[in-house]
Amino acid sequence: MSAGRRDAAARRRVVSGALYTAAAVALAAVAAWPVYAGGAFLVLAAVSAVVAGAVTAVAGWRRWSGWTVAATLGGAFVLLAVPLAVPSRLGGPAEILRGLGEALAGLVLAWKDLVTVDLPVGTYRNLLIPALVVFLVGTALTLRLSWRTDRLAVAAVVPGLAMSGFGLFFGRTSTSAPLTIGPVTVPAPVEAATGLLALVTAMLWLAWRAHDERVRALDRAAESGPVPTTRRSSPADRRRTALGAAMLAVAVVAAVAVVPAAARDADRQVLRAATGPERQIAAAVSPLAEYRAMFSDERADEVLFTVTGDDGVLPERIRVATLDAYDGEVFRASGAESGRFVRVPSRIDPGEGREVDVRVLIDAWDGIWMPTAGSLARVRFDGERQTLLADSFYYSAGAQAGVQTADGGLEPGDGYVLSAVEPATTDLAALEAPGAGDATRGGDNLRRWVEEHATGEGGAALDALVRLLRDRGYLSHGLLPAEGAPAPAWTAELPGYQLQPSASGHSLARIDLMFSRLLEREGDARAETTGNYVAAVGDDEQFSVAAALIARELGFPSRVVVGARLTSPDPGVSTCTDGVCRAQDLTAWTEVRGVDGRWMPLDVTPQWEQSPSLEVTEQRDPEIVTEVRPDTVEEVVPPDPVQEDNGLDDDPRADDGVDLAWLWPVLRAAGLSLLVLLVLFGPFLAIVLAKVLRRRGRRRDPNPRAAIAGGWDEYVDAGVDAGRVVPRAPTRREVATAFATSSGERLAEDADRAVFSPATVTADEVERFWRIVEADRRELLRQRGFWRRLRAAVSLRSFVRLLAPRPSRRAAPHRDERGRRRTDDRSRRST
Repeated sequence: MSAGRRDAAARRRVVSGALYTAAAVALAAVAAWPVYAGGAFLVLAAVSAVVAGAVTAVAGWRRWSGWTVAATLGGAFVLLAVPLAVPSRLGGPAEILRGLGEALAGLVLAWKDLVTVDLPVGTYRNLLIPALVVFLVGTALTLRLSWRTDRLAVAAVVPGLAMSGFGLFFGRTSTSAPLTIGPVTVPAPVEAATGLLALVTAMLWLAWRAHDERVRALDRAAESGPVPTTRRSSPADRRRTALGAAMLAVAVVAAVAVVPAAARDADRQVLRAATGPERQIAAAVSPLAEYRAMFSDERADEVLFTVTGDDGVLPERIRVATLDAYDGEVFRASGAESGRFVRVPSRIDPGEGREVDVRVLIDAWDGIWMPTAGSLARVRFDGERQTLLADSFYYSAGAQAGVQTADGGLEPGDGYVLSAVEPATTDLAALEAPGAGDATRGGDNLRRWVEEHATGEGGAALDALVRLLRDRGYLSHGLLPAEGAPAPAWTAELPGYQLQPSASGHSLARIDLMFSRLLEREGDARAETTGNYVAAVGDDEQFSVAAALIARELGFPSRVVVGARLTSPDPGVSTCTDGVCRAQDLTAWTEVRGVDGRWMPLDVTPQWEQSPSLEVTEQRDPEIVTEVRPDTVEEVVPPDPVQEDNGLDDDPRADDGVDLAWLWPVLRAAGLSLLVLLVLFGPFLAIVLAKVLRRRGRRRDPNPRAAIAGGWDEYVDAGVDAGRVVPRAPTRREVATAFATSSGERLAEDADRAVFSPATVTADEVERFWRIVEADRRELLRQRGFWRRLRAAVSLRSFVRLLAPRPSRRAAPHRDERGRRRTDDRSRRST
């Protein structure tokens, strides 16, 4: 190749590699934008890409080794880390050194932190370090590989696609909103477009690179031999282009239309979906299940934590845990998408409401649940464990609750300052029900009680029912003390209180028993006479769950919150005195969500002034002359069990037949798996199937001569796919000699005889010929390793070999489709 052509080829290679790398960087920036969503990220991506490009260009010009390039990129990272990735440390020399240490630590730790902090992270701490590494190293790798002249250049698509994968895999667990264009709805349009453009860009560059290599090979062949070449598009080129375009179209349709539609209801699995404190939350005991233990004599007066505010301004409530999942036995925190716990950057948007700044000092409170206030905006830890606490704090904006996983949770002496916003409460009567979905509902007695007492609809009906429940309930935190033992400590602050025993637990059986007693008391004739309908005995543990189940009956999503009240306009609820929250000040309340998406708190503590009436009204049987039964009946009422967490319905369940509820999830998962396999391996399976159909058509050709000629073509195709080189303008015998198989020469002889001999070819000869072809075809493949055999099975060389550009008449003669030689015209030219 002449120097001019070499220079032109080099320029084309450099320009194409630079364009592909620029496209890969741009797509990677789009994919990673939801992770950072800040101007600092755009500056980092642009500067690091330019610096990486300059280093790679100088390395190519000066012919640097890979180690020299790596060392130069390391130096660039050190220079760019603080100003681009840790801008908060731009200051004096001490701050810069501290920022450099954080940057170096971020090379190892920031990747983990990035999937645990709520998005977008902005410039929080050193979380821009992963982006700096991706755009600096990824750009350099992509450019350096794309500028290579050997076959290793195709590996440039690996870092190119990996840069886009960074944003997709470290991004949100939820996808972008569906895009509707007329009757067509495209799920996850941003993610699908980003991934698709990255794939198409890589395939287009690979196609151009293969075309450029083919052109350069033809130029070298033209300069080194007497065979003239042409750059005009040949039938083989057109067929290859059409085949590639068809495969790309099929992949695009499957990736954009089929896969998102089939996986529409599936959760998006990214790296942050597998991180967080879910394991610790699942292992921890529900705070509502531990609620009754707080009122034991040993703990009732313990100070759990103290809350102080600026200028004495305190929030109304302190939230300890938000419990949104109920399985009929225990209310727990689900950690679902709406309530996922993630690490938070330096500040998050708390929404609108009254701003509060409070300091919380932990005393006897322990465990992973961290007291917070309102909707959190920022938290700052202090004390000896402040760094550990900051790294182990997780918050759920949907649940407005936080957890602390440092060494098992909070310890006495831990302290922190909260900046939060208390959302404004709305009138419960004006709340509209959006529908409770498929959440766990209450039992038959609760449903009957709601139907009998509900008036109106929506929030007004819920407010009336909760008020009625509180009025007809009675506060009790435990069982009767032993004979001669003093009254429980928690009763000391309730003057005139008459202790009534109640069992712990908040299962459906325990709650349904409360409404069973309410219905029984309402049916008692003396209740109307005395006006005393009090019959449900329990505390906030049972009444918060009961109110949540009532709300669900009326169509409201509901959850239970365990915490403490600092102030309250309701005199019937307990509050922490001067921000000092003792164990017996702990409470629980219910929250319901309206159609506007906001949660409304409902206090549920029952009254304690009017004790329940436990007498049983006795009714005499009618006095009939023939009455043989006694005039009075003595009814024996069995005592209540201590624990009511067992189901009440012991009736045998009817056999509804075979339960096939599991079948659809299994079929759906299997279908999605098969679809993914089809997208990944479909093109290769299509090639294998095309070869099988081609071989079958050749073998079953009704013309015996054509069947033998097709068998020879199958033999040649097998050798070409296996990597054998076919001589230029060969005869069949020359091909057999080049392939060097056991029966190759015999196949050449038989094929020539069948094509050129006037003798009749029988079906037995065709069958015998094809058996030899199959044996030699297997021999060609066995001479290679497993991976080369696999590569031969999906090779496309045999499809385009006959459509390769043919030499002109001045070239050496070659065989036509049947193996005939063209007449040598050299003798005519010499005469």
